[in-house]
Amino acid sequence: MHGGKWTIGDVTVTRIVEMETTGGTRFLLPQATPENVREIDWLFPHFASDGGKLKMSIHALVVEAPGRRIIVDTCIGNDKKRAMRDWSFLQTEFLRDLASEGYERETIDTVLCTHLHVDHVGWNTMLVEDEWLPTFPNARYLIAKTEFEHWNVEGDDEQRQVMADSVDPIAAAGLIDLVATDALICKEIQLVPTHGHTPGHVSIQIESKGEKALITGDFVHHPCQMAHPEWAAVVDTDSNESTETRRREFAAHADSSTLIIGTHFATPTAGYIKRDGEVWKLATD
Repeated sequence: MHGGKWTIGDVTVTRIVEMETTGGTRFLLPQATPENVREIDWLFPHFASDGGKLKMSIHALVVEAPGRRIIVDTCIGNDKKRAMRDWSFLQTEFLRDLASEGYERETIDTVLCTHLHVDHVGWNTMLVEDEWLPTFPNARYLIAKTEFEHWNVEGDDEQRQVMADSVDPIAAAGLIDLVATDALICKEIQLVPTHGHTPGHVSIQIESKGEKALITGDFVHHPCQMAHPEWAAVVDTDSNESTETRRREFAAHADSSTLIIGTHFATPTAGYIKRDGEVWKLATD
């Protein structure tokens, strides 16, 4: 479970890390103060520092199913002007790391976006001679119709910039397929509507040979929200709905064999939800 690669029946999920961080997350989960975090003992050592700062990761997940090679969420991307200084004009080795795992970008057949925020669509495109071109030219980019339509009319200047350099060029290339929030992608993979963080947010359910996994997307950003599902992210479009979604999903998968693969969970990234009194915790051993 700890190696960044997981097997669910005939499906393999591989994590490709763009960056891991400790601290600096108060802008996201302001209730997760060091004092509050230190009270959640099971977060240590994997998901919080000794001082109570949150550990998080930005990564993509390659899902390989029979006859399919899918990348879920594409991080921040290189060369892009972003409102957050630490995310602006990155120069990472993401594509090299992807290829080193055996996934040349031309071999990806599907890009699946859980939603259209800045740190989930960045490598949808890459800068080639001052033009944003599809990073995965042989892939169909699947986006929930509700999500796509929302951000085409809503959003601040930052979100409009994200759409302009990471979504609009894909649409112009004719590579986007708008899908339902419960769409069946293939026999082993289905979308699950987990709204609240954004209006068309989805998670990814994997089932093969009796084994199950769930890729969360951002209905949960950090395992601390299992202990405090009411800790909604500042960037949730509907914090009440996101809280309801967390409670529903945690309860549905608690004490089950479903492997939970967190889209922003730091190493080891995956585990099993266990009931912990009236709330939940993530078990990684």
